[in-house]
Amino acid sequence: MLKIAWSEKYCHPLPEGHRFPMEKYNLLPEQLLYEGTVNTSNFFEPEALSREWIVNTHKLEYFEKLENLSLSKSEIRKTGFPLSKALVEREIHIMHGSVQAALFALEYGIAMNIAGGTHHAFTDRGEGFCLLNDIAITANYLLEKDLAKQILVVDLDVHQGNGTAEIFREEPKVFTFSMHGAANYPMHKEKSDLDIGLPDHVDDATYLELLDTHLEPLMDKVAPDFIIFQSGVDVLASDKLGRLGLSLQGCKVRDKKVLETAKRHKVPIMCCMGGGYSQKISQIIEAHANTYRLAQDIYF
Repeated sequence: MLKIAWSEKYCHPLPEGHRFPMEKYNLLPEQLLYEGTVNTSNFFEPEALSREWIVNTHKLEYFEKLENLSLSKSEIRKTGFPLSKALVEREIHIMHGSVQAALFALEYGIAMNIAGGTHHAFTDRGEGFCLLNDIAITANYLLEKDLAKQILVVDLDVHQGNGTAEIFREEPKVFTFSMHGAANYPMHKEKSDLDIGLPDHVDDATYLELLDTHLEPLMDKVAPDFIIFQSGVDVLASDKLGRLGLSLQGCKVRDKKVLETAKRHKVPIMCCMGGGYSQKISQIIEAHANTYRLAQDIYF
């Protein structure tokens, strides 16, 4: 069964006119249920992740500042969200959603988190709509529990997974692969184990050929026993923050390649959604929904 983490806490109220499309976290499960891709039994509601697993990845001083709402104005501005107790609680639940989804992936081959993919959170700070890094927390959980020995992070969001790269800079058990817009945020890129910087307006054919060129060899080189897939849909040509040129079909084929690769190699995969900022919310939902449709078609 495809297990999907979701909570009402995921859709956090933001000031009117805020550019982050928070409503997608309610609209996506509604769409998946409406069209029959999933039913209510596919969803599970994560609890708050225990503190020990957060500070296993993030510096204690930083997490205490989050808990006490004592970030500076500059630190808050870099996250992109107004800081509140409810926002921090949301983040902690999202973290557990990815951890629990990873455990379900070990059982079923794949599992997903409606939110997550918070790859701009560093050990000691948040950036770019990310306060805590669910990719890193999940990877560290699996390693600490001896549930995985070699993890491959496949980050295909349009923005480089800079926080994830920083966290695992000295960790050979986690290989970070980021394929992103070369000229896009963040302006200062961290060094992933493999970075593929893409030119603006890259089309479907060029993008998918590059993915083919690098993904399959990584399966042999890294020999992962677990994959974490950041499936951001801000690669779409319609995305306000993306600057790439993928179509909805191109984005779907991208996800199909990743999921089929994991299935073919019999490597469990946890998918977290990442970014998406198209003007029309329907395009964001359709692109994300394709990932779930593919998961059902390929695995179940």
